[in-house]
Amino acid sequence: MAEAWGLSLPEEYRGIYAILHPRYSDLPHPDEVFPPKGPSSSTSPRAFNLAEYLLDRNVAEGRGGKTCLHYESNRYTYAQLLELSNRTANALKELGVGPEDRVLLVLPDSPEFAATWFGALKAGAVFAMANTLHPAEDYLYYLDYTKAPVAVVHASILDKFGPAAAEAKHLKAVLVVGAGSDSGRHLDFDRAVGRQSGRSAPAGTTADDLAGWLFTSGSTGRPKAAVHAHGDFLYNIERYALQVVRYNEDDLTVSVPKLFFGYATGTNLMFPFAAGGATALFAERSTPERMFDVIERWRPTVLTSVPTTINGMLSLPGCERRDLESLRVCLSAGEALPPELYRRWVDTFGVEILDGIGSAEMFHIYVSNRFGAVRPGSLGTLVPGYDARIVGPEGTDLPAGEQGTLWIRGGSTALCYWGDREKSRATFLGDWCVTGDQFTRDAEGYFSYGGRTDDMLKVSGIFVSPLEIEDCLTGHPAVREACVTGAEDEGGLTKPKAWIALRESHEGSETLARELQEHVKARLSPYKYPRWVEFVAELPRTDRGKIDRRRLREGRA
Repeated sequence: MAEAWGLSLPEEYRGIYAILHPRYSDLPHPDEVFPPKGPSSSTSPRAFNLAEYLLDRNVAEGRGGKTCLHYESNRYTYAQLLELSNRTANALKELGVGPEDRVLLVLPDSPEFAATWFGALKAGAVFAMANTLHPAEDYLYYLDYTKAPVAVVHASILDKFGPAAAEAKHLKAVLVVGAGSDSGRHLDFDRAVGRQSGRSAPAGTTADDLAGWLFTSGSTGRPKAAVHAHGDFLYNIERYALQVVRYNEDDLTVSVPKLFFGYATGTNLMFPFAAGGATALFAERSTPERMFDVIERWRPTVLTSVPTTINGMLSLPGCERRDLESLRVCLSAGEALPPELYRRWVDTFGVEILDGIGSAEMFHIYVSNRFGAVRPGSLGTLVPGYDARIVGPEGTDLPAGEQGTLWIRGGSTALCYWGDREKSRATFLGDWCVTGDQFTRDAEGYFSYGGRTDDMLKVSGIFVSPLEIEDCLTGHPAVREACVTGAEDEGGLTKPKAWIALRESHEGSETLARELQEHVKARLSPYKYPRWVEFVAELPRTDRGKIDRRRLREGRA
């Protein structure tokens, strides 16, 4: 079947499509099911359920007895996780969850997270995911925004989640993992799920039916949900996961970001399962120390990470003696990866980093570096099946080497932002998604990130990318991390301000501040140097792990 589609997959991955569940025996090429150029195609959507594809298909292909999930000292086979997911789907339906109802997951990484995520899809519902570290007031926002009739949460956060649940108008029940007993609308997850049948026919969804909400980072206000259909996820799986990262049956994955973040939902759940591989989950915070322990315990082949943790692991004393030999690749996204950090990682551990960029609006990564063709400081080239434009202020395409706003299109584009027509119309223009990211593309097709459009600074009448100054600052031996924002001088003009987190062996001082300013002046145009340097113990971060520039601009370091 893969040959008939003309896919460019390596030979070892063609089996992914060669033996499908009978229900998919007539599944055409993904381009026909999920047209990459939007609704202009007249092709009708075909029957497709993402959970069935990722779970039932693996059992049908003979992997039922294969371990697919490691958690603490427990192992779950594909058949066991399928049964648990079926029971969860039946429990959700018993509680009144119907087609396209949202199910809100507020869980640490665990088998219950995976079972609920799959179970919601099998029930025809829509998954929505929130961080377990949110403050109490945020949970009421998520409940009201999603109008979820059922939420699945962990007992450890009930002190924060409970008051929000009591006020939520649409909430019918809360399934609590680790509760031990029922209490009003709060039902014990194990009891509610355990009494259900282990069989559950997948909902009769199509590729165009709603499947999941992926929340934006909320850097300029409350997070909004990018709404995705079942087919969006398969489109990126086939392009990025199988063709770029080359997930396979022998892969075992671990992740720094947690599963509530779409970046990790892809790399640490969907992608390994699509290839018949496995994942290892842990509930604890992903500290650099913990990541070394996790890698040495489970011996993964694919590590999903972010620049902050890459830097943190490299900064630990004795890191060069830790065993990372099982890894065949490290993935990085979420923030720009400084070239020097890339080189230090590869020199220390001998593990390639594939840096890339994606977004909630496109589900996952659409520009990525490739094995054997990594360019430090660049995010690589377009993932197969995606198109891009670099657009200037006048709305015209810019030539190679000029910086402008990135427009992207492909078969994984979200339908809209839920409940925000104005923002949807500004972002989703026909086939194109306007990212709000500043990029350049060189003559060979390599993309370089210039920062968010709304983060750009106009200094002395010239636009300046904070990222350029940050990369320069992190090249100084005293600097662990740097963030540059705009601040007004006494004349009301915008100038760069640097927020610096130092390495352990250095202390902030006026002398060091002047040294950093001179460091930038010597390497960049003089007007780009930071007029103010403020030292902080840590840079504030959003729940996605990105530097929270808004807090810094507001002076809340």
